[in-house]
Amino acid sequence: MAHSLTPPAAPAILRNSDLDAATVEQARIDLAACFRMAAKLGLHEGICNHLSAMVPGRDDLFLVNPYGWGFAEVTASRLLVCDFHGNVVAGEGVPEATAFYIHARVHKNVPRARACFHTHMPNATALAMLEGPPLVWAGQTALKFYGRTVVDDDYAGLALDEAEGDRIAASIGEADIVFMRNHGIMVLGPTIAEAWDDLYYLERACEAQRLAMSTGRPLKPVPHAMAQKTYLQMREGDRESARLHLESVKRILAAEASDFAS
Repeated sequence: MAHSLTPPAAPAILRNSDLDAATVEQARIDLAACFRMAAKLGLHEGICNHLSAMVPGRDDLFLVNPYGWGFAEVTASRLLVCDFHGNVVAGEGVPEATAFYIHARVHKNVPRARACFHTHMPNATALAMLEGPPLVWAGQTALKFYGRTVVDDDYAGLALDEAEGDRIAASIGEADIVFMRNHGIMVLGPTIAEAWDDLYYLERACEAQRLAMSTGRPLKPVPHAMAQKTYLQMREGDRESARLHLESVKRILAAEASDFAS
């Protein structure tokens, strides 16, 4: 299912940039922690899914996982630095082809997306396969995403060229969560921590909805006014909550699989 990216003939030359800066190293560690915890929680699929984040201080370079490595194998140093032209400017290997064509075009065309997480996590993907709105505003966890989602209904097969990457990017609009119909989901965030927090709680919200639907009884949505009120309550302090969530993830991993930071 995965495809290796064929890199351009001429490699990029990186000038006037310190990719060993402390902020870049921290971004590597944070992103690697997301990969490892996603693997631990079963939010990945083989070697096919991808998480990316813009290199701190740069608007033209992003971190992404290399082709052929599972989420559970990702380390901070194993992450690649790529530009928007398909050049790997730091790291060994190449990105998976769809990872490049989705993430490069999203980061380029949606500058607010400093982090972009694309997975086929089971519960959210299952809801993306159904007719109608994937997420029903019937559970408190789901209300974290009230007014923040969009559905990309135009499934067009694998993203193996810039045109499909651009189409996906254009479908996002102002949303932070994209249900990619017949495919999976994508979470966008201004920070790695916020993208992780949304990814985690999105799957939990979808899991709860799937379990409720499995009873065969009708869901009871929260009325609009209360859904909006609860959403606004949740957004207060959300960035700090996300930061603390990721710090917790890193502590857990430091005790169980500390090599993620290497």
